[in-house]
Amino acid sequence: MYARKSLICLSPLDEESVGLRLLHLNLHGLVRSHDLELGRDADTGGQTLYVLELVRGLAARPEVDQIDLVTRLIQDRKVSSDYSQPIETISSSARILRLPFGPKRYLRKELLWPYLDALADQLVRKLQDSNNLPDWIHAHYADAGYVGSLVSRRLNIPLVFTAHSLGREKQRRLLAAGLDHEQIEQNYSISRRIEAEELALDQSCLVVTSTKQEAEDQYSRYGRYVLERSEVVPPGVDSKRFHPKSTPHEINQIDQLVSPFLQNSSLPPLLAISRAVRRKNIPALVEAYGRSSVLRQRHNLVLILGCRNDLRQLEKQQREVFQQLFDLVDRYDLYGHIAYPKTHKRDQIPSIYRWAADLKGLFVNPALTEPFGLTLLEASASGLPTVATDDGGPKDILLKCENGLLADVTDLESLQDTIEQAGSERNRWHRWSDNGIEAIARHFSWDAHVCNYLALSKTYISKSKSHPKLQLNPDTQTSNYLGNRLLLLDLDSSLELPETEDLTILRMSLENEAHKNINSLGILTGRGLKAARQRYSELHLPEPKLWICNAGTEIYYGIEDKPDLLWESFIALDWNKETVQQSLSDLKDHLEEQETLNQGPFKVSYLLKEPGESILSLVRKRLRNDGLAAMPYLRCHWYLDVLPIRASRKEAIRYLAVRYEIPLEDVLVVASEQGDGELIRGLTSAIIPAEHDPCLELLRSQQGVYFSPKSKVNGLLDGINHYRYFSSH
Repeated sequence: MYARKSLICLSPLDEESVGLRLLHLNLHGLVRSHDLELGRDADTGGQTLYVLELVRGLAARPEVDQIDLVTRLIQDRKVSSDYSQPIETISSSARILRLPFGPKRYLRKELLWPYLDALADQLVRKLQDSNNLPDWIHAHYADAGYVGSLVSRRLNIPLVFTAHSLGREKQRRLLAAGLDHEQIEQNYSISRRIEAEELALDQSCLVVTSTKQEAEDQYSRYGRYVLERSEVVPPGVDSKRFHPKSTPHEINQIDQLVSPFLQNSSLPPLLAISRAVRRKNIPALVEAYGRSSVLRQRHNLVLILGCRNDLRQLEKQQREVFQQLFDLVDRYDLYGHIAYPKTHKRDQIPSIYRWAADLKGLFVNPALTEPFGLTLLEASASGLPTVATDDGGPKDILLKCENGLLADVTDLESLQDTIEQAGSERNRWHRWSDNGIEAIARHFSWDAHVCNYLALSKTYISKSKSHPKLQLNPDTQTSNYLGNRLLLLDLDSSLELPETEDLTILRMSLENEAHKNINSLGILTGRGLKAARQRYSELHLPEPKLWICNAGTEIYYGIEDKPDLLWESFIALDWNKETVQQSLSDLKDHLEEQETLNQGPFKVSYLLKEPGESILSLVRKRLRNDGLAAMPYLRCHWYLDVLPIRASRKEAIRYLAVRYEIPLEDVLVVASEQGDGELIRGLTSAIIPAEHDPCLELLRSQQGVYFSPKSKVNGLLDGINHYRYFSSH
């Protein structure tokens, strides 16, 4: 048919091994096992470091046989060639697997959403081919949560989710900072992120949070979050790197790094270490410092904001943060009082904390939102007291460490007053320093973190064994029922009456292929089976081997009237049709239920009173707020189907591909209407005839999509010829 993409082999482990096999997903940022480029951009920060250190810590434990960290393969002259290596060894039992998805170049995380379905398809196939599935998948951040939820669902692997930061909380803070909804959506794709988080929370058997506040407050804003499925596991600190014992050599090195900026480098510094992104709120710290004569007389301000060689090469958000910083330095004439080195080495970070502690300084974290605050732990372990945002993790950290003050960072006067107060008493500084060192050793050791994590893994893996399972290959007799390739025709839009010459050609081609048992014909439809067969009989086409009916909620084979019960039992989990109908019953001004003929046991179908996609967000919100495991799909601008969260045409196709071992590249679908985008995203091949909904134009850049210049059945035939679907395989 056409060349398949090359695969990275996931070699199976020793069959006699009984240890844990773990898979972590961390898809964005620049990830490698050495010389992490923390702060290089908005996506390479504390999350990357935490995930890598967790993988290292787990790999060192005897309970773990193999741990893989999946991230994105990047081929871009602007970044190191390290990120283009498919496999990187971390240790004898840990490695980084880089998989290509989307463009080859490096992309910020907000631009990855269109390509995540292809990654999920790719990962399912690799895991299935390995014949040795991991015991659980741990997804980090919303993008990995989306991919992890799809892989977990299709292969019955327990999913663990850690958001690290949540879209709803970020949206709330950005709105409070003055951005409007449109700006936030444009910059952060916030609606896609929130929807992915909802999906991951629904699929997860465990949500790992860093703080009690995060578990009880931030996650609770999500309709599909269940508090009982969450556990607080605070990250740990590497005591070998972060400790209070400084040496004259390292102190001298850091002094040389910052002293060229400062008139009096012996003043106690206010130290901030973060990426140059809006969420970290560094300009607010600079302005609070600039407005305070007390702070300028008492302290220097030292900002470690990643490395930069040329501002023009930074991302737009980073350039804007630095420009704000430069403007504030100029406005308040802070020259000689503020240091912001262009470059530093990652291994200098522990020394920077100790340098600041030696000078009796303070560490300041002014972030708008801080899910945890790993830098606070690092500073505390180094003997450096802290002033931190009162949002999120710092509340828990300072409660245990008793080594600083919380501040309302959205109020400049409050932030200024808090920092002034924190640096006002030398005796208290010493007490705070001692408190922090002791509390880190007691509450936040890395060994304790790994032990807690492994204890949870054993508990939740055991619990997951009682969940409904989707058997991959029921028996060898049916494993090749659909042959090697599958052509899926949309009965509702890609086939037409009355009789045309194109339809006659299609009929003859399908009849010629029917006896080969290589290519199989399937039908996609929103109709029930009886209505679909009646409509299909009018076309006089060969009998399909497969029917995907009622918008993907029912699967039938050949002439049988009995549905695939395995698929039904899978999608039925947590589905309650009557509750869905009740939840949406008061939206009568927007939609009305279709007649009984168009309903199904796993489908509630509505007709919109006015066309438009805005109804989707309204229905999603209602279903989430009511805690329902259901998802709305809009087709042809007028027809709304609400399905079980595990069901859709796309997921039905993936189920069949896994069960009958058909490569998704050898599944050919036809799309032309609004709502068909879900069929196309991923590794399936697609034909889009000339007459198609404009919304499908967004998919022109996607691989495996052929836009035919011809219309309707003629476009279908053109696409089949393009893929040489009827040629020998």
